[in-house]
Amino acid sequence: MTVTPAMEPTTAPAIPERTALHRRFLMCRPEHFTVSYAINPWMDPSAGADADLAVKQWEELRAAYLSLGHDVELIDPIPGLPDMVFAANGALVVGGRAYGARFAHPERAAEGPAYAAWLRARGFEVMDPSHTNEGEGDFLTLDHVILAGTGFRTEVAAHQEAQEYLGRPVVTLRLVDPRFYHLDTALFPLTGDNVAYYPGAFSPGSRAVLERLFPHAVLATEADAAVLGLNAVSDGRNVVINAEAAGLTGSLRAAGFHPVPVDLSELRKAGGGPKCCTLELRT
Repeated sequence: MTVTPAMEPTTAPAIPERTALHRRFLMCRPEHFTVSYAINPWMDPSAGADADLAVKQWEELRAAYLSLGHDVELIDPIPGLPDMVFAANGALVVGGRAYGARFAHPERAAEGPAYAAWLRARGFEVMDPSHTNEGEGDFLTLDHVILAGTGFRTEVAAHQEAQEYLGRPVVTLRLVDPRFYHLDTALFPLTGDNVAYYPGAFSPGSRAVLERLFPHAVLATEADAAVLGLNAVSDGRNVVINAEAAGLTGSLRAAGFHPVPVDLSELRKAGGGPKCCTLELRT
C-alpha cells in the first residue's frame, strides 16, 4: 500500500502592522461653494451644487481627521472663490518651507496669494513661484522623494523650481486622462515609501517609472478611480477615502490599512475629494 504524505498546512501571509503618524492639516470651510464655471471634466454649472450639503460633508471629513488624532487648522474662506475649499492646491509645504501655488485658470488665481499670506503669517517661509503649479494637487511627498504631476495644470518647470527650493528630489509623472487632471486624483502616498495609484491615468513611461519605484504599490481599478477613490489621505495606517471606492477599500484593508470612508459626493461635483480638501503642513 502506498502512503501519501500529509499535506503541509498552509498559512496565509501575515498582514503587516501599520503605524499611524500624527499629521497637521489646513482646511477651508466651503461656505461659498458652488459650481459656477467648468475648468475640469467633473464640473457642470447647469447641474448646480448644494452648498449646505457640501458644508455638512466637509465637516464630517474634518471630524474624521480629529477623531484620528490629527490637528486641523482653518483658513478663512473668501467670497467669490468657490474652489478655495480645495486647500491642497494652495501650496506645497515641506520642512517648514512652502512653495506657493500659481493657478492655471484665472478663476482660481486669487487663491495662491491667500494661502501664501496665511502661511507667512504663521511663520512659514514661502516662495512665490515663477511657474504654473497647483500645490499638493500635483506634488505628493514621500520620505525621500516628491512625485510631481504634469499634463494638465502644472508645468515641468515648476517641478524643477520646487526641487531647487525644497532640496528634495522631484520625479515627474505625466497625466494623460483629463478626468485625472491633478496627480492627487490618480495617486496617493500610503506610507513614506509606498503608494496607491490607477495605472490608466499615466503615460506609458510614467507607468514604468511607478512600477520601478513602487513594486508593491496598491493598484486601483478604473471604477474606483472614477469616483475619486485615489483622492485619499493616509497617515500610514488610516486611509480617509471616498466611500464609493469599495474595491480599493477592500484592497487597502487586505494590505493592512484601516480605511475610513467619507461621503464627499457634493464636493466631487467640482472634482474634489478628501485630499483636495486637505493641505498637509510639514514642519
